[in-house]
Amino acid sequence: MVIDIQGIMDRIPHRYPMLLVDRVLEMVPGKSIVAVKNVTINEPFFQGHFPHLPVMPGVLIIEALAQAAAIFSFSNEDGTMLDSSKTAYYLVGVDGARFRKPVVPGDQLMLHAEAERISKVICKYKAKATVDGEVVAEAKIMCAIRDLG
Repeated sequence: MVIDIQGIMDRIPHRYPMLLVDRVLEMVPGKSIVAVKNVTINEPFFQGHFPHLPVMPGVLIIEALAQAAAIFSFSNEDGTMLDSSKTAYYLVGVDGARFRKPVVPGDQLMLHAEAERISKVICKYKAKATVDGEVVAEAKIMCAIRDLG
């Protein structure tokens, strides 16, 4: 299942400059996702990280992985959206984060996330980011779902 930027914005509340997923290439709702973040020199964080040698901050790579995980966690088995308007989704834990290579302008960041556990309250994922087939970052991510009811 491919989801374009409009479908992504329909599923998660993030917007520029914090929307860090450009396209979904593969998704198995409730199970896994492969998504893309195209990294360009126009990203606002490159102005200060670092002007002489632009590198995407590791925390933003982790945030991109968490956003990708949210997209498939809030999808029904047929890929349609669950009603997420009454819930909030928070990144609450990151374990074993490793950053293997810098991510720079021109890279296409592939975001891979796999569900280890999804419940109505807490979700755990095994996630990795790759560029040109090489792992650039990986972590176990935990997110909490809160009822806004």
